[in-house]
Amino acid sequence: MLSDNATDVGERADRVDARVESSPRSPGPEPEPVVLLVEDDPGDALLVEELVADSRPGMDLRWVRSMADAVAWLQTERADCVLLDLHLPDAHGLDALAALRERADDVAVVVLTGLAGEATGLAAVAAGAQDYLVKGGVDAEWLGRAVRYAVQRKQTEQAAVALQASHLQARENARLERGLLPTPMLRQSGGLEVVNRYHPGRAQALLGGDFYDVVQAPDGSAEVLIGDVSGHGPDEAALGVALRIAWRTLVLSGVEGSERLRRLDQLLDAERPQEHIFATLTSLSLAADRRRVEVMRAGHPGMMVRTGNRVEWLEVPGGPALGILPDAEWPRHELLLPEGDWGLVLFTDGLFEGRTDTHGARLGEEGLLAEAQRLGAAAPDVFVDTLIGRAQDLAEEFGGIDDDVAVVHVRWQENA
Repeated sequence: MLSDNATDVGERADRVDARVESSPRSPGPEPEPVVLLVEDDPGDALLVEELVADSRPGMDLRWVRSMADAVAWLQTERADCVLLDLHLPDAHGLDALAALRERADDVAVVVLTGLAGEATGLAAVAAGAQDYLVKGGVDAEWLGRAVRYAVQRKQTEQAAVALQASHLQARENARLERGLLPTPMLRQSGGLEVVNRYHPGRAQALLGGDFYDVVQAPDGSAEVLIGDVSGHGPDEAALGVALRIAWRTLVLSGVEGSERLRRLDQLLDAERPQEHIFATLTSLSLAADRRRVEVMRAGHPGMMVRTGNRVEWLEVPGGPALGILPDAEWPRHELLLPEGDWGLVLFTDGLFEGRTDTHGARLGEEGLLAEAQRLGAAAPDVFVDTLIGRAQDLAEEFGGIDDDVAVVHVRWQENA
């Protein structure tokens, strides 16, 4: 019980200062929770100190006498819980709680009220405190339980906030994924078979800037796109979505050839978050006769042509990547495809840029072609999945593939 003698209270409060503010933290695998007492009354501080001394398990109590001192302490130290008096010389009532939460919202708070302040305590809990205690009506067990539960409630609140943020991020990722990974627009009886895959890089939690699309016209002809925005992350992913949707819109609007790439170049220049960001792409126009294909390249790697058991590399001359040169031109090349069964395989450079030894050597285009040639006449889905898997396996021991990988395999179905 506190003495009524003011001198005795002052002397004992000085001892509280010495014990509380300089006491070392208890050693052990589970350290005692650090509790910061913000209380200007030495007698009330002494009462709390005695309750803490009797509580089991223990607590590491620190004492400051004002909100300014509490803020300064929390800037350099870590507390698990704050015992907050709502009647401080520099902060009063719920304003004290608001001031503390503004500066240390990740710390549990238990407010201290007087015997007539239960309504204030309830209001404080409604305003964000984890609990309240009435001075003079608390024993050691009750204090210890209130602090432990307050810390647990705060941790639960933070976990719930993190989970909600994770859900929001997942929904955002799903929206980006729907934009980057579209459903090809194919005619029901158009005869075009499309196999597409997208694998985010190992170091990324979000899809990057690789993108692709396929649109088939009523006459059976088809447009195919694959592209890659430089860099990784949500900005690049959003730009990839914008370019992909713009490309589909231009195709459906009848814009053809180099004019389509010029407009995409203008869009990239307007939408990119930094001046150094660019995008590469390859665009194919497959004729309805199933023999002719028109190719345009904007700084993108070549592609592979499959005919029977053979796989060959094809890289026609092209223009610069989008966003590199003003007033750039992109030549159009028409190719005659072989008769019979053939397939075209487009991909982004993540497929062949994985390291394959300790000296930094990469799979490269020649290595990728060699792996593809081993697959011969495999079915399109088997060919694509095995090729990606082989590239990942070769890089696994040396850091894995850290760039996105997009692959599109197109071919006309036989007898369709």
